[in-house]
Amino acid sequence: MSHSTSVVEELLTAIPQLRPSLYFKTSLTALSHAMEDHVLAGTAKFLVIASFQQERFYLQEANRYLRIAELTDQVYVLSALGTSFASRSENYETIAFDTDDALTQEWHLIVVGADYSACLICRERSPVPAIDGPHLDQTRRFEGVWTQDRYVSQRAADMLLDRIAGYRPDLADKIAIARQRYINPSLMPTERLDGSGGPDPFTQRLVTYLQAGQYKLLKAYKAITAQERRERLVNSITSVVRQSLNADEIFAKAAQELGQALHVCRCLIYPCSATDATVVIAHQHLNSKVESLLGETWPLATNPLFDYIQDTKEIVAIADTQDRESPFRYELEAIRPLIERWQIQSWLIVPLTYQDRLVGLIELHHCLPQPYVWSEDDTALVDAIATQLSVAIIQAEAYANLQDLNQQLEALDRTRANLIAITGHELRTPLSTIQVCLESLATEPDMPNELRQIMLQSALEDAERMRKLVQDFLTLSRLESGRVEWNLESLSIQECVDLALSSIHGSQDSAATPTIKVKIPKQVPLVRADGEWLVEVLAKLLDNAQKFTPTTGKIIIQVTRSSPTHLQVTVADTGRGIEPSRLNVVFDRFYQEEGALRRTTGGTGLGLAMCRQIVEGLGGTIWAESEGKNKGSQFHFTVPIAQGKLDSRSNRSTGTAKKQPATLPGNPSVLLDD
Repeated sequence: MSHSTSVVEELLTAIPQLRPSLYFKTSLTALSHAMEDHVLAGTAKFLVIASFQQERFYLQEANRYLRIAELTDQVYVLSALGTSFASRSENYETIAFDTDDALTQEWHLIVVGADYSACLICRERSPVPAIDGPHLDQTRRFEGVWTQDRYVSQRAADMLLDRIAGYRPDLADKIAIARQRYINPSLMPTERLDGSGGPDPFTQRLVTYLQAGQYKLLKAYKAITAQERRERLVNSITSVVRQSLNADEIFAKAAQELGQALHVCRCLIYPCSATDATVVIAHQHLNSKVESLLGETWPLATNPLFDYIQDTKEIVAIADTQDRESPFRYELEAIRPLIERWQIQSWLIVPLTYQDRLVGLIELHHCLPQPYVWSEDDTALVDAIATQLSVAIIQAEAYANLQDLNQQLEALDRTRANLIAITGHELRTPLSTIQVCLESLATEPDMPNELRQIMLQSALEDAERMRKLVQDFLTLSRLESGRVEWNLESLSIQECVDLALSSIHGSQDSAATPTIKVKIPKQVPLVRADGEWLVEVLAKLLDNAQKFTPTTGKIIIQVTRSSPTHLQVTVADTGRGIEPSRLNVVFDRFYQEEGALRRTTGGTGLGLAMCRQIVEGLGGTIWAESEGKNKGSQFHFTVPIAQGKLDSRSNRSTGTAKKQPATLPGNPSVLLDD
């Protein structure tokens, strides 16, 4: 027979003059013992009704009720049904009520006698913890009535007897005797009923003293709890920092735990620097009732609060963003749309700093209509977490830098290996040839002039090959170290292509080469570049195309306008092609598709690396495209257009190119087209 109605509510409804008070558990214990001691100290008969919330609370007082039962036969003890507590009639009556009865949240003790009456009717303000800690039990608070007024005591006793009769119908006769003996139905209330006590000033002073002490203890317990919470959270974050070098993992964990600990609507944690204009929010704790910022671009450069934090490195705590008297009212007005968009009512911003350098921020948002005043405990907790996260950011940066350094060292090691392999091959071969030729000339004075000329020519060609190798090394070193002075001027791209073609054919023997076709529009803007270096890029790309294109193949040089500010030059061939997975490394130093010791074409693997350095130095970009092996390749690069300049010189006439293509002098394999 469970009851959902509180006895406290029932009593306050029956006697509206009563005013409930707040009591700590220690105060109720003292009052209960005082009432019980009054029964134990005399010889009079009393009606005693005690209601314990749970069996474990009853067991603490069971011996006292055995002694009380020796003095009176009207003792009723109620408690929730437990392992050893059940309804029975022994020394006194025990009444086990259902675990969902409202009595599980209440504390009652009623003593009614001929010369003394008192009642304590209270309910707990929050549910009883499953396992009470040493200080949690002391800080439990109850709301209700304590009085020695006879009328109130008898009305409360009558209500509890009704509850007992419901659970123990077998006690109907005994309950009737209790009512006849101790409850006077004709009793009227006194003029003043305030539920604050009665004629016992000593007890009243004792309760007041206990209450004051409990308030002090409660304050101390709150401070201890806040300290414990802070230390527990800091230890948790510290543990994550020690176990992981992944800043994303650390921020995600910290945002979740910090947001839950402070019960905020939104907690954001992100790395940033003083020069960042925006950040993308990647880590947050979110109350399900507010809108998520995850993945949003969060402005910094246009936020005056961010400027303030950069300058001061201080915490910004704003209780009410709508407060016109706030010390940050001017900063808040500048970002009012942002505040309204994300419903930020209260705002706490804590900087993450390392050696006076801003490395990140923690933001806490309260979005409820009521402002929230950030306490010292709140700011101290977040500041402690900020210290740990600052270390995490620096630690992650150091690890990332270490990884970069390791990659650089690995690249240097590969470069060293390639350098040894390539230079060993490229130097040893021509040196061997030169040595053999010179030894032959020195030891064979009767060598025919024709053979002597061949020997000299071979030695000179290999010496030139070695000179170019050394020159490429020196040139690439100058480009990579930034020691090149660019002589920029307005140039005709047609003239640069012509010079590159002349350079290529001037350095070739009479062997057959692929057909080269040039496609340049008649009216093309001048480019702003260093002519010597631009010709070098074109020459190396053409030389590279010729090496990997059969004599029956074709090479096309094409110029287009890729954007209002740049021309795009493409050198395409129908040769060997490149695997798509290798396109991103062809511009690396010493790149050799076939390997240094088994390739079929000469070269050091420095040409494309030099092209990249030159093009980027001139303000352009370079890239390669290919569909795969034996499907040809295309090398593209861009070069800035000279502002306001057009090439007024028309290209060579191509109106009849399809019938009788024009050619460069001395080079019948080069075709010109629009």
